[in-house]
Amino acid sequence: MGRIYDVLNSLETQNLVRSQAASRPKKYVAVEPETALDRLLEDKKQELEEQANQYEEIVDSLAEDLEAAEPIGETFWTAAVGPEETAELLIERLTAADDRIVIVTSQFSQQFDLDEIGDRSVATLKDALDRGVEVKLLMPPEMVEALPDSVGERYRELLQPHDGFEVRTSEDVIGTFETIDDTEVCIEVPHPLRENETFAVIDFKDPEFAATVTAEFEARWADADPLEL
Repeated sequence: MGRIYDVLNSLETQNLVRSQAASRPKKYVAVEPETALDRLLEDKKQELEEQANQYEEIVDSLAEDLEAAEPIGETFWTAAVGPEETAELLIERLTAADDRIVIVTSQFSQQFDLDEIGDRSVATLKDALDRGVEVKLLMPPEMVEALPDSVGERYRELLQPHDGFEVRTSEDVIGTFETIDDTEVCIEVPHPLRENETFAVIDFKDPEFAATVTAEFEARWADADPLEL
């Protein structure tokens, strides 16, 4: 009986039931279904907003720590938060590539958006290909099926004509990141509340770490299926 009252008290805390405290034993009555659903939705929104705020505080703190830290040898970290800031950092690093860019994506990101950021990403990759940089893109098959025709057309027209551009698909794709010249890794953090938006980008310039990531990529790339967008 005590467990039942514990459950009822929990529901009352969530405003899903009302109680008549004066009665003995204490009586409970459920609120209207529509009201209960509205309250559950509002609680969930608040929970997600609090989680997003926690992410922002963590990334902001990390960014401050990284900016204050002295680079050790060839290792350097930096971070950016927000759609414009992350786009700027990512495009800056792609522009710095001399030999090879690897893009691994398990979900849609700003690079595939039909907006200014997506256009800039494609233009940056095209410029890299024009100067002889090799670009490899690895994604799961279901992403290809979900790509809007206009995105596929943009990639076909601007990137596919280059011999240095290649796309493959694999079920064994986890996370979204880019490697630059096998010495630098940009890890994209998806936004917890807004679909297809990058929440943060953390850039690791660490040859040892990049070599480990590159080795994992090469194994998956070798088993992946070639694709023409």
